[in-house]
Amino acid sequence: MKLIEEALKRGATTLSEHESKKLLTEYKIPVTQEKVVSTENDAVAAASEIGYPVVLKGSGDELAHKTEFNLIALDLRKEDEVREAFKRLTTNPKVAVKEVLVQQMVKGDRELVVGLTRDPQFGPCVMFGIGGIFTEILKDTSFRVAPLTRWDAMDMMNDIRGKKILDAFRGKPAIDREILADILMAVGQIGMEHESVKEIDINPLKVINGKPVAVDALVVLGKD
Repeated sequence: MKLIEEALKRGATTLSEHESKKLLTEYKIPVTQEKVVSTENDAVAAASEIGYPVVLKGSGDELAHKTEFNLIALDLRKEDEVREAFKRLTTNPKVAVKEVLVQQMVKGDRELVVGLTRDPQFGPCVMFGIGGIFTEILKDTSFRVAPLTRWDAMDMMNDIRGKKILDAFRGKPAIDREILADILMAVGQIGMEHESVKEIDINPLKVINGKPVAVDALVVLGKD
């Protein structure tokens, strides 16, 4: 795939968040509306096009850990907030930020995580579990070796201890398990088709009206 080839040619070890989501989109994984910009005026135009509220994030394949460098501005609701956030992100004293990602603000009611890792013995393996800030705390995940069948994907959902989070509760609809299964199978397919993709981290995968959407994503690359 051209996106991956170009990243490897420039010596990148990860895809940017936007590039990572482009890869996911190629496999029909739903992602947030967003646009990469390089000027303050373009950021304002993108926010108007996407619709407020929006999120601004520092963008680049070297900016894998944006929270650590304070490179995220959430819930921006008007033009002057976008302008102020753009200036703050692009003048960060710790890291150079040349481009900014303008993204729709997605709240959702549940957060999941989907990932890919490569096991030395079994090859690409798909991971699924409770996402957001609780991923590392709860460690409630399940794994399957790729490629996945639909039965495998459905079985992964039933493996986690917190599987009731997938059901309807407090007036919220149940998560569409068919769409979730499609996402899990697609991540496995990426691992099977691209040896240079060593890891994928989709966290959080937020649930909006029962539909899962990738809000943040990171693809780690390596030599075949």
